[in-house]
Amino acid sequence: MDSEDGRRVLDPAQDGAALKALTHPLRLTLLGLLRQHGPATASELAARTGESSASTSYHLRVLAKYAFVTEAEHRDSRERRWKSVHDITSWSNEAMRRSPGGSTILDVLHRRQIEHLQRSLDRHEADLESGRLGQEWQEPSGVSDAMPRLTPESLAELWEVLRAKTDELIARDAGDPRAEQVVLFTAGLPLAPDPVAGQGRADASAGPDATDAGAPDAPAAGEAS
Repeated sequence: MDSEDGRRVLDPAQDGAALKALTHPLRLTLLGLLRQHGPATASELAARTGESSASTSYHLRVLAKYAFVTEAEHRDSRERRWKSVHDITSWSNEAMRRSPGGSTILDVLHRRQIEHLQRSLDRHEADLESGRLGQEWQEPSGVSDAMPRLTPESLAELWEVLRAKTDELIARDAGDPRAEQVVLFTAGLPLAPDPVAGQGRADASAGPDATDAGAPDAPAAGEAS
């Protein structure tokens, strides 16, 4: 299912094969590169990933089979150029967990996103250190792991507010030459009281992991809700 805002919403009941195709790490990397940098050939993507052009070409065809990528306008007739069809891929967590094998696919996709976060953090720090990013990005950048107590309804509302505000800011900054690509990640992961600690949520919200780096959370480029 497609939406008008550049988001593709996958239905596990109908799109199980497409979701499974996304669990391959190279396919996710290729899709991310096309979304980040725009159209490219299999050879150009091979150079970026360190893979062979035969491998990237094969995985691009798989992505095309499931309508994640499509052929872009060619500069010449010698080699295909590919582009991402959508900016964001999303799904219903509830529907995923009800579908056969959905929980396993969801776990793999979440772990791929965590790997993306680590790569993005490494690149961000290197870009600041090398001067490729100006110091004006130092203060607003960061990662937050705050642990608020929210109801299911409030957590769902928070996701909607973050999406709406992100769309608003993207539109506002579209013509600003100072704008840079920002990797945005959010995670809303409710935790049950810890039965071992025996002290429930009171301790969970005040423990050593409840730190905040001072930067706002924001939705990820590939969503899971």
